Amino acid sequence: MSRDVQFIEREGRPEYVVLPIALYRDLLRRAEEAEELRWYREGMAAIAAGEDEPVPEEVVRRLLGGENAVRVWREHRGMTQAELAARSGLSSSYVSQIEAGRRRGSLKVLRRLARALAVDLEDLADDPVA
Repeated sequence: MSRDVQFIEREGRPEYVVLPIALYRDLLRRAEEAEELRWYREGMAAIAAGEDEPVPEEVVRRLLGGENAVRVWREHRGMTQAELAARSGLSSSYVSQIEAGRRRGSLKVLRRLARALAVDLEDLADDPVA
């Protein structure tokens, strides 16, 4: 298939490559697989180093389903609202209101909750950065 590849030169140097769409798609697929493998290896290395933790499928499904992240992580950690409130220095009613969506926590409050839940701040953010 490499003989189907056409090189276009500019001033005597290769400038462009024209290739069959099937070859292009195969190269694109391989590049995506290589990137996914790199992410996987980085993730596994972070887990092995204790810098990250595996997240159960149920937690991921609930978070992607739009459930309140504070509630999902609190339940995953096996805490009651009262325990989370005590660990974060907040009132139980405030934690309850955040989980129910009746109040939005300030950045300071979310930091305290993230510390108490042993998660990154962005794990609790409404608008995570991709």
